[in-house]
Amino acid sequence: MNPAGHLLSPTSSLPPLLKSQLEHGKAHDDLLVQPIDSGYVSEDDIDSEYDLDELRADTFERNFAIRWLTTLIASAEELPLSNEDEREQAVDKASFILASFTKLADGDDEEDSGITREFSFELSLFSNQGSPGLKESGIREKVSIDVQLNDAPQTSTDHTDVGLQSWGASIVFSDLLCSSPDRLGLNQETLGSSPRIIELGAGTGLVSLVLAKALPHFGVSDATLIATDYHPAVLENLQSNVKLSRVSVETCFLNWSAPILEAPLDLSADVLVATDVVYAPEHAVWLRDCATRLLAPKGVFWLLMTIRPNGRFETVVDSVEAAFNGSYSQTSDNRHLAILNMEGVEKRRGVGRGDEWI
Repeated sequence: MNPAGHLLSPTSSLPPLLKSQLEHGKAHDDLLVQPIDSGYVSEDDIDSEYDLDELRADTFERNFAIRWLTTLIASAEELPLSNEDEREQAVDKASFILASFTKLADGDDEEDSGITREFSFELSLFSNQGSPGLKESGIREKVSIDVQLNDAPQTSTDHTDVGLQSWGASIVFSDLLCSSPDRLGLNQETLGSSPRIIELGAGTGLVSLVLAKALPHFGVSDATLIATDYHPAVLENLQSNVKLSRVSVETCFLNWSAPILEAPLDLSADVLVATDVVYAPEHAVWLRDCATRLLAPKGVFWLLMTIRPNGRFETVVDSVEAAFNGSYSQTSDNRHLAILNMEGVEKRRGVGRGDEWI
């Protein structure tokens, strides 16, 4: 409460997140240990309810809080916490709060609908794609690929609904496919004009939405894009994001451990894509077996894994390599999936949570 008897703005209680303060533990102490008097409690102020609604609707307050929470999550590695479990708890709490900002108000009943995020990637392609002369001369043009989607709020009890949020790996892969499409074979020469591309564990659908907007620029005008997921709430949010983007992407339920390959999954995929989808050793085996059945004989599977060097997901990346290079499942014509190449991608500051390394 300020001297005039009005509510303090919520952001006035947030400690600065400067690097020097992170190093000395000030932000951590203020955020996680010290109780914060936001000025929200006041029996004497008869206008407090009105002031509270006004503060909640304040665009500056909302945007400042979003930037603060985003900075905290991206800088989690710099927080002077005693152990990784405490760091992970802080990031989870900040992520949960961040996802709860957008509200659908209906009288006194408010439903948390998540937060709308806007992504923009610079698509790099040769002018008059397909002209050898221009390709050799290195002449390129840049096109902006813009995607708007909803990150829905995760529940506090269901850890399997992580796909309701856009994670760092999907952002990095989307940027890679735009900045270096030939590196991923995203051109008409490799794909043809009507390839089938399936995203496994699509989550919010960012990668599929970016592909849908980028492929026509490569001369791939009639691609079939299918975004799949397992969790009902994730799939519902995915379908909403596809409608929001107004692109041609099919959505489909897919359980890797017991895949039912009916339409639209009845035909083999030329390309499979998955980003940060393995959270337990059995997931890697399910993913391998399912992908083996889905992929066409000359198809390619692009898998971008997030490395979390500490905590309960520390060994997950090893389970992926073991699954694909160890004992393997085969198709009826004795084909199987194997890792042909592995490459590290440098962590990008400000992309994803502080505990994510690609």
